This record gives sequence, C-alpha cells and structure tokens, in this order.
Amino acid sequence: MHPALKNPSPMGRRALTFGTAAVGTGVFWLLHLPLPFLFGPMTACLIAALAHLPMKGFGFISVAARTILGVAVGASITPELFSELPKMAGSVALVPLFILVIGCVGVPFFRIVWGFDAPTAYYAAMPGGLQDMVIFGTEAGGNPRTLSLIHATRVLLIVTLAPAFLTLVYGAGLTNPIGAPASEIPLRELALMAVAAFVGWKGGERIGLFGASILGPMIVTAALSLAGFIHARPPREAILAAQFFIGCGIGVQFLGVTLAELRRVVIAGVAYVLLLAILAAGFTLVVTRLELGHPVEAFLAFAPGGQAEMTVLAIVTGADLGFVITHHLTRIVLVIMGAPIVAALIRRWAKPQG
Repeated sequence: MHPALKNPSPMGRRALTFGTAAVGTGVFWLLHLPLPFLFGPMTACLIAALAHLPMKGFGFISVAARTILGVAVGASITPELFSELPKMAGSVALVPLFILVIGCVGVPFFRIVWGFDAPTAYYAAMPGGLQDMVIFGTEAGGNPRTLSLIHATRVLLIVTLAPAFLTLVYGAGLTNPIGAPASEIPLRELALMAVAAFVGWKGGERIGLFGASILGPMIVTAALSLAGFIHARPPREAILAAQFFIGCGIGVQFLGVTLAELRRVVIAGVAYVLLLAILAAGFTLVVTRLELGHPVEAFLAFAPGGQAEMTVLAIVTGADLGFVITHHLTRIVLVIMGAPIVAALIRRWAKPQG
C-alpha cells in the first residue's frame, strides 16, 4: 500500500471514498449498466472496503442526501393519494402478519442455526432500519458488530437483487424519468424544497422523530404539496446525488470485515436474505391474487430493504410512491414500537432464575 494510504486524515479517507465511488459510477455509466449512480458507488466502495482500503463515510452529507428522497416522497402526496388510502387498507393490514412471520422464522434461524444470543437473534431478524436495530439491539445486550453486518448485508442484497427480480419477473423497466432538470423547475419551488428538507430534518431530530432525515422532509413537503405550493419532485441532479451517497454508504458499511466475520456473520446474513425473499414473494403473491395492489408496487412494498433504497427503486420503476412508502412506514413503525417491549421480554427471559 502506498505510504499516503496507511494513515490518511479523515479528509483524505473521505476523498478516497469519493474517488472510488466516482470511478465505480463512471464504469457503470460507460458499460450502460442499470442505476450507475447507485450501483456504481455501492459496488466500488464494497470492493474497496473488503480490500481494507482506508475509506470513511460522508456522515452529515450522507444524511443530508436522504432528505432529498424525503422531499421526493412528500411531493407525491397529493389530494388524489388520500382518495386511494382506503384501497391500501387490505394490503397494509398484512404488514403486521408479515412482521410476525419474519420473527417466527428469523429468530429461530439466527438463534438455533447460527448460535446467536437471544437479543442479537431478535434484532438481526427484525426488518427495521439499520441504525435503529443496531441501537436497540445493543441496548438489549446484543452484539452491535454482528447486527451492523447482518443488516448491511440485508440492505446490500435486497438493493442488488430487487432490480433484477423486477425486470426479469415483472418486466419492469428501470428507466422511468427520476425528475425534471433543475433548470425546468421554478426557482421558488426549488427554494421551498430546500427549506422543507432542512426544516423537516432538523425539526424531526429535535422532537425525536425516527428516520428524521427522510420522514421530517416528507411531512413538511407533503403539507406544501397539499397546499398547492409544490408541484414537482426534486430535480434530477439532486436525486442522482442522493443515489450516489446512498450507494457509498451501503458499501462503506463493510469496512474492516474480517475473514471470520465473512464466514459466519455475512454468510448468515446472505442465507437470511434468501428466506426473506421467499417470504416477501409469498406476500406479494397474496396481495396480487387478492387484487390489493399491482405486482411491482406490491413487491417493492414488501421487499424488506431500507426506506431510502426502496424509494429510489420506486422512483426509477415508476411505481406508486405513496403505496410503497405507506407499507414501509407501517412496517418500520411497528418494528420500532415493538422493540422496547420485546427487549424487556428478552431481558426477563435471559435473566438467570434463582
């Protein structure tokens, strides 16, 4: 390794991450591969992380990038969407059952097959947000490193496999226009989007809103959309930037992975994703057979990926953002609300009797 790469400064490590991601984006673009601004950075940063290059995530910038997707979802919330909500009730009602089935399959899978302790097994199985599950799991006595790798693997594989599944099984394209160029959106609306992103994000953090970087901007933008002040998604350039930093963030999660962790934890995560894929496919089939939703929307609604990543895929496939995000919000709210209760039960269960 070049001497300059042995002990780089934090700025130098971020510069290396950015350069690696940019190269990955360029390669995917030149080879005409799908979603170059998402998969290019993700793949390049993953390879670099596994090679133990001294990279570093973008921190504040990555979180800020997620606000763009929150604004995109909020802009899709219109009066017409509310008229569709009763039609979603049937499929949304399946979400608690989906979580229950995941728990009944996932917890024994990690506990018995892979020998994880009870808190780690539970929080590894739950399809919540990566940061939330690591924090709750650690507080409950779980292994934070194991939880981080399991959920990073889940997000990585879902984001990688979902587009292939959408195109091969459902014939969905990944070429839906993601937004108009900034030059075509009125300056007043661009300014309102920027204000909504910042106020929603920081306001959400102040009141303790989970997923504040996405949900806060979504709520503020939805209010502006319903009031008739915003009529478009964020510009194309902004959504591409969001994809870029999200892709970097997924790849960088695998920094410092050891061979032992690859053999045990990451492989356990891969095997679990296959189980989740089967469960998600089953619920997608139920939703479509009962005519509760269209196949592409149903698949994206029950695919247990991250909120930001599923938003990107919904945008590029032209899926109904309102339908997809309503289901993901329901899943995440239920998982997070149930976390403290289950943590208390786990602590009681694990407490030595005597």
